Amino acid sequence: MSRHDPLYDGTDEVATQFPHLSKPQAAVLALWSFGIVLARSCTLPAVANILSPLIGRCYNTVRQRLREWYKAAPEKSGADRRELDVTTCFAPLLAWILKNWPCPRVALALDATSLADRLTVLSLSLVYRGTAIPIAWKVLRGNRPHSWKPEWLKLLRWFADQVDPTWTVTVMTDRGLDARWLFQEIVTLGWHPMMRGTRLGKFRPEGWNRPQSFWQFVPRVGCTWQGRGVAFPRKPERRLACTLLACWAEGHEDGWYLLTDLPPQAAAAAWYALRMWIEHGFEQFKSAGWQWQKTRITEPDRADRMWLAIALATFWVVAVGGQRDHDEGRQETVPHLPATDVHQRGPVSPGGNRLVSVFCQGIAVILALLIKGQLALPEKWYPEPWPGIETIIQE
Repeated sequence: MSRHDPLYDGTDEVATQFPHLSKPQAAVLALWSFGIVLARSCTLPAVANILSPLIGRCYNTVRQRLREWYKAAPEKSGADRRELDVTTCFAPLLAWILKNWPCPRVALALDATSLADRLTVLSLSLVYRGTAIPIAWKVLRGNRPHSWKPEWLKLLRWFADQVDPTWTVTVMTDRGLDARWLFQEIVTLGWHPMMRGTRLGKFRPEGWNRPQSFWQFVPRVGCTWQGRGVAFPRKPERRLACTLLACWAEGHEDGWYLLTDLPPQAAAAAWYALRMWIEHGFEQFKSAGWQWQKTRITEPDRADRMWLAIALATFWVVAVGGQRDHDEGRQETVPHLPATDVHQRGPVSPGGNRLVSVFCQGIAVILALLIKGQLALPEKWYPEPWPGIETIIQE
């Protein structure tokens, strides 16, 4: 491999950003992330197959090298066996992302994704331009009793130690993660929760005597409602003083019911758009991107290491795609959108939606430059504006 080869440059960049890794660990991590993007798959056969002719090694040799990387030390061959502790890579990954972040404000997504009945991954992801990048995670065995509470608390407190306390952090969760302890922990850390509830949750607005189900505040398409009050008022262990943001958007079978500590002036539609990014992030891990659902890994520690390679590939693609999305958006003209929004939207349809996701744009740019013998590296970030949020935070 030439020292000017894009893969060599990528390996050198990974070694620079993760200085605590040994040279072999950094090299194989770079191979994994590089191969995942080229193959559009994180499965061992697909990555080994795409890398084999690229680096001039036989398939079985490449496959074995990749496989050894995610094994535990006692399972590896050879005398110089080192085990990778994935948690030591969380901080360098986040630092790599945030070093060029242009504003003191981020949105996080907490969510769980399952691999059939084998594994469950609890992921803390950074939300960006319609998708999400995992920055810390915990892999658990599927279908086995295990409290998620200590794991989520550990991930949140780890992030709190990494980010400037003056930054504004919004933490979003999906249905099933609307627990009072989680809401209160997020607020205690000085951040703003945004939790999605189920339609049957109860809410009693301030000044009301009786609660109503969430869905009753937006009984049909086009309805929105927002106000302060108490969620789950009939259950003392769940009772929560908060703001309910409810909306039922066109094209959806049900409304969205969001709980936050912010005042009701926050625009429900703006929160709704941000909340959708969590699902898009997990879609790109599976059928819309890296085909995680096809992996044969069954051991949590191996999956932990695989997620590092997947997270790095995702970071690379989303960062490059986000820059193109920004640059393309500056050339778009969408008559009904305010001029201040147009340059942030990327390639858009007349309805204001992206025609091509940031994820797909990133892959296209990376592949185009590789054909030319060049490497696309993350440079700048362009977070989209959060309508309605800036004013509220300043109050």
